[in-house]
Amino acid sequence: MSSTVYVAGVGVISAIGNNVAENLAAFEREEAGMTEITLIDTKLHGIVPVAEVKLNNAELAAMAGFSSQQSRTTLLSLIAAREALNDAEIDNLSSLRTGFVSANTVGGMDKSENFFIEFTKNNSKGKLRDVFDHECGSMTETVADVLGITDYMTTISTACSSSANAVFYAARLIKNDMLDVVVAGGADSLTKFTLNGFNTLMILDKEFCKPFDDNRDGLNLGEGAGYVVLVSEKVAKTLSKPMYGKLSGYNNSNDAYHQTASSPDGTGSYLAMQGALKKSGLQPADIDYINLHGTGTPNNDSAEGTAIKRLFGPHYPPMSSTKSFTGHTLGASGGVEAVFAVLAIKNGLIYPNLRFETPMKELPFTPEKHFLKGQKIDHVLSNSFGFGGNCTSLIFSAS
Repeated sequence: MSSTVYVAGVGVISAIGNNVAENLAAFEREEAGMTEITLIDTKLHGIVPVAEVKLNNAELAAMAGFSSQQSRTTLLSLIAAREALNDAEIDNLSSLRTGFVSANTVGGMDKSENFFIEFTKNNSKGKLRDVFDHECGSMTETVADVLGITDYMTTISTACSSSANAVFYAARLIKNDMLDVVVAGGADSLTKFTLNGFNTLMILDKEFCKPFDDNRDGLNLGEGAGYVVLVSEKVAKTLSKPMYGKLSGYNNSNDAYHQTASSPDGTGSYLAMQGALKKSGLQPADIDYINLHGTGTPNNDSAEGTAIKRLFGPHYPPMSSTKSFTGHTLGASGGVEAVFAVLAIKNGLIYPNLRFETPMKELPFTPEKHFLKGQKIDHVLSNSFGFGGNCTSLIFSAS
């Protein structure tokens, strides 16, 4: 059994950059990725902003070196997972037990929507290839095949906690000596289905989102992919490149309060963070930075903030929501933000909470407003809380 699980590689694509370096540069410029909708033909164009990856499907396919017939989710997943695997620089990967644990919530829905536009007009029309890979697991299988990962693969879909759950499930596979290396995280693309669904819930902000601001009015949907390469202690010792850190704590809880809302007292959020701290052997005072779930909705931020107040008060570490840059990438958010968490440790960074102005009346703390470098960051708590009360917290620590 591996006592420690290390992070050997990272990869990310989001609205603020097509790789790790571009994302970090956007953070330092304090430049958000939200724009008007450009890639989807929708009635919400010009009404709500989104955080799109700044490449169309043909451009993504060229970047991935793969077929443009693939779904956007698949292409995003492949780009970020490949970057993470290349970054890990594991020369003898074929001789190791390697897995791919990937999350998403929309699968190939972007292609399916295109199919039904034609099919509903004339049921002899529409390209069946557009619905062939509709289900979420197809993304995982396709990307694993391209990466040459054949030992183990699985898909996790638990709404907005999906890829955080993928990361800690991957860690458990390594800890229990079932695998040596796992590429873990997730991807999601923007679709009409998610845009219309969140609009129906009336939680989309018509302006750029303001997480943890007293005047917040909702979230901005985003898209992207983020993956970490987790390795066992044995494998880590064979690699010449320094590790980014280790996954020291993780926990999943479920408050079972409501299908789409968090419990007002933040029960699920509190239990997730408390359990992750217990797993890591750390105290609240040991956490140097919190990557907030921080969607910008009134309910979600209030619930998370109440849980943080209960667990960390009266001494609060710096915290911020990187969704103020990337938008809410749904099933990808836990993976994207896991990458940001380990980069914060490696580079001594605290990310800003853009557009924050007015403190929430019920909370005694405020998020960080500016990009900070040269910080001593040993332990980062990253929160990902999903529909149905599925709440997950990860803790990454310096090696």
